[in-house]
Amino acid sequence: MQVITSKENEMVKQIKKLKEKKYRDETGCFIVEGIKLVKEALQEKMKIQTVVICEECVQDGTLSQNLLYEIAKQNCLYVTAKVFEVLTDVTNPQGILAVVYKPEIMQIEKEEMIIALDGIQDPGNLGTILRTLDSAGFQQVILSKDTVDPYNPKVVRSTMGAIYRIRIKQVVNLVETLKEMQKQSYKVVVTSLQAEKNIYQMDYHKKVIIIGNEANGVSQEVEKIANETVKIPMLGKTESLNAAVATSIIVYEYVRRKHFAI
Repeated sequence: MQVITSKENEMVKQIKKLKEKKYRDETGCFIVEGIKLVKEALQEKMKIQTVVICEECVQDGTLSQNLLYEIAKQNCLYVTAKVFEVLTDVTNPQGILAVVYKPEIMQIEKEEMIIALDGIQDPGNLGTILRTLDSAGFQQVILSKDTVDPYNPKVVRSTMGAIYRIRIKQVVNLVETLKEMQKQSYKVVVTSLQAEKNIYQMDYHKKVIIIGNEANGVSQEVEKIANETVKIPMLGKTESLNAAVATSIIVYEYVRRKHFAI
């Protein structure tokens, strides 16, 4: 077993570059880190370029023999702890990460309800939204071009594996995409505190629900083409909700209607 000891190794430098969006876009790859995410990548049959393993974590038992057996068929790269430190993006690394190819998403599927994100900037918010959609049985999400990169390491970690199961369609022009969907009989819905109708009064059939930027909400361009405006009722003094929380409330109202309404 050859162990890489130099931070200047070419393969190490190429993997380190994937911390930056520019190189993730160029290569079509992203990093997943930790035992759970690597295991799920294998279970979901993701296309894996390389698995990086910290030699010391094998010796001290952090990585089990069962896991090492599972990854044996992959292209494995063993490195020292000091080299692994330059690749890891977490405070207490588990000694394993994988370089995974992004799935190729060609088109938007015609689901009954679709969530579209307009300018979401916080990686934790995006990751939580993807995790929520996965938990509710959704299979896709639409992202505007200015939404944070879904393959950002912080986003990937906060999805807890949902990144493998949600089809992520990042579009160049969200307004034009929504107009095309309107031609296919979808209604575009935006949220606003000024709306008269609330989310418990709306029909969820063939709707694209837009979740806007954390600070500024939905863009004016999207608001102009919206078919409907709704609000989440605010009964206390708080004026707004976190974007991920708002998404969860709307998604699970849809789930309640579809699967549990009496």
